[in-house]
Amino acid sequence: MLEVIAVIAVILAVAIAVILVIAATKSSTLRVQRAIRIKAPPDVIFPLISDYHQWLKWSPYENKDPAMKRSYDGAERGKGAVYAWNGDKNVGSGRMEILESTAPSKIVIKLDFFTPFEGHNTAEFTMLPQGDVTHVTWLMYGPANFMSRLIQVFMNLDRMIGRDFEAGLANLKTLTEK
Repeated sequence: MLEVIAVIAVILAVAIAVILVIAATKSSTLRVQRAIRIKAPPDVIFPLISDYHQWLKWSPYENKDPAMKRSYDGAERGKGAVYAWNGDKNVGSGRMEILESTAPSKIVIKLDFFTPFEGHNTAEFTMLPQGDVTHVTWLMYGPANFMSRLIQVFMNLDRMIGRDFEAGLANLKTLTEK
């Protein structure tokens, strides 16, 4: 009986070691990017992103927790605008602050997650006109701490977050192509 327990313990220890080694080999940077072509000028799209009050209309994260608490601070829109949220396990809690707002082409946001896992990232939205369409890109990047890399052993964060970005960009497209 002791031999069986010892074998099981060794197998578990090896499995844990393998998982930790795989996590250690994951990239130390998280980067998720999605893009869409929207048949609307950048100056129609830009205000929906530079004003956090407008995110209720298009952000895929706004509907994940109907009881989520939101607060706005700083500037009304653009550089210095701050948005904080506190919700259930689906959205956690965090804070965003617009660091750069270059109308109508670029918005850079400092994105801090507090729960369920701490993370500090940068989000960028770029709007580049190309004929009668605007190429809109949503990019998020930042350091991937060891916990994030451990999660990536079991979950594809690019696919998971990317789906949300795709939904948000599709919402922007629907809103602005009316």
